[in-house]
Amino acid sequence: MNRRRVLAAGAVAALAGCVSYTADGDDSPSSDELVQDAIETRKRMTDLTARRTMTVETPDETTERTEAVARQPPAKQRIEVLESTDPSVSGGSITVTNRAETWEYNPETETVDKQYHPNKVDTDRTRLVLEALLENNRLGYEGTATVDGRDAHIIETKPPVDDIGPTIDLVVGDTTFVVPLRATGDLEELDVSRTIWIDDEYRYPIKEENTISDDGETRHRVAVTYEELAIDTGLDPETFTYEPPADATVVTDGPEPEGVFETRVAAEEILPYSLPEPDVPDSYVLDRITVVTKGEGFGTTTTLWYNDPNVIARELFVVVRNVQRFNPDALEETEIDGRTAYRRDGRIQSVFWVCEELNYEVSSLTDDTPLLEIAASIGCP
Repeated sequence: MNRRRVLAAGAVAALAGCVSYTADGDDSPSSDELVQDAIETRKRMTDLTARRTMTVETPDETTERTEAVARQPPAKQRIEVLESTDPSVSGGSITVTNRAETWEYNPETETVDKQYHPNKVDTDRTRLVLEALLENNRLGYEGTATVDGRDAHIIETKPPVDDIGPTIDLVVGDTTFVVPLRATGDLEELDVSRTIWIDDEYRYPIKEENTISDDGETRHRVAVTYEELAIDTGLDPETFTYEPPADATVVTDGPEPEGVFETRVAAEEILPYSLPEPDVPDSYVLDRITVVTKGEGFGTTTTLWYNDPNVIARELFVVVRNVQRFNPDALEETEIDGRTAYRRDGRIQSVFWVCEELNYEVSSLTDDTPLLEIAASIGCP
């Protein structure tokens, strides 16, 4: 199955950029406030369900597909393709993702691609795209409209052509879409627009349209709409598990974990070492413990995952390994209670140290996580 339709390795703010654009009217709602409201809704969201329709238009063809989507950000999703005229995505296709696994079912080949990713770090791509729009674009308020019987506010921006990338990160559907745009002629002649409809009740994107035109002709248009949108209504945990059809061929990829556990006691039953009990901020709770054995020379890696249940993608993790996986020469040396440790800055911030025969790591995606304090609470157990 074509992975590009649903999954992406990371976020790309493909249509960001600062331009001069018509400001909000004096009596209009603030477009900046509406986008900020959408960001706050996203941060606190527990689940979302909808019927999503995506239309892709080029000079050669127009394709459309309709999907039933269920999401529990940042990691869990279920997408069932109900109808499709897109030759790369068949009706009946199903994608289910949770923290540890992804299943992709292709009804045409009767194949299920099962990918293990027990130690995947999940970012909130939709929130990042909304933040990029707010921080890097001049947004214009274009009034209101009705979308699927719901009142919505229209926000438009015109990113500069220089910021056209090979992908578009859609805020309506958590999807990175590949733009099949051939570079022809003078790019300066292209007209680029991005319009987002924000639902008045939920203060969340319900429709989106990205258009690239050349001298009045549409070169590429992607329109995505949510129907029957519902937020925070509660979902059955079984939504994010999948049982392949009995006659389907299952192909696996990635490191299959030895186990995913809810408690230290359960995990330690199969481990050659004990697990620490770090002092994490009060807002964090232990979500799961993953154990992966990679064979001789790589040892056993155990990851304790903590998240803030009130904020999407606010998580930290503690890793215990019996084989060193970090390079001290590539890191910044620091000290924790008189013990040498090493820091790594970047998208993931980390602290590494060695204690006798074990290696420890504390990492987080957020700048305000007290990594050194958490590391100090573990010390050398």
